[in-house]
Amino acid sequence: MKSVSEAIKARKSIRSFLNKPVSNKLISDLLEKASFSPSGGNLQPWKIFIINDQSMQSFLDYQKKWSQPEVPEYLIYPQKLKEPYRTSRYEMGELMYSFLGIDREDKASRANQMMKNFEFFGAPAGLFCFIDRQMNQPQWSDLGMFLQSFMLLAQEADLDTCAQESWSLKHKMVSSYLNADENLMLFCGMAIGYQNPDDPVNHFKTQRRPLSDWAHFIKK
Repeated sequence: MKSVSEAIKARKSIRSFLNKPVSNKLISDLLEKASFSPSGGNLQPWKIFIINDQSMQSFLDYQKKWSQPEVPEYLIYPQKLKEPYRTSRYEMGELMYSFLGIDREDKASRANQMMKNFEFFGAPAGLFCFIDRQMNQPQWSDLGMFLQSFMLLAQEADLDTCAQESWSLKHKMVSSYLNADENLMLFCGMAIGYQNPDDPVNHFKTQRRPLSDWAHFIKK
């Protein structure tokens, strides 16, 4: 069993999965444990839909037939992102493509890699996380804590994940397939499965800015 420290260090966004099934029982156990994440007023504002095995293939087939235009309901990143955030975002992308040997001018290969998001990177299971539209920023932070808890618990169970805000770009299609209530807003999806250790993309890991850049111990 991994310690919390080990799980945090081991967790990363996996972008290539093995064709190895994940049981709904295991996912249910992890979700139930993650539900003890903190939430203001104990609102527990998350609404989770799971697709797995047959329903994963059904969803991917449904997506291929979807032709309605989509407009994102929220910006994944702020417009005119300032430093140091802008550099962090673009360096991550450039480093990953460079790691995979994809040239800056190879637009087709870059687009192909990006579109793997919408196949859950080959994962056998996935979830969609929704929130009621009446909720505010504090409840959105609750979603983050819930999702982090789930991803760390997945590590404990030797499962891998990739949180995907990219699914917000296809929120109408996702909501239609799931028959989600119109009062629910899609926040993100998440791929769930076992990483493919032979795919180079899974050996890429981002770095973090040093503590001195963002933590300030006040002495007065």
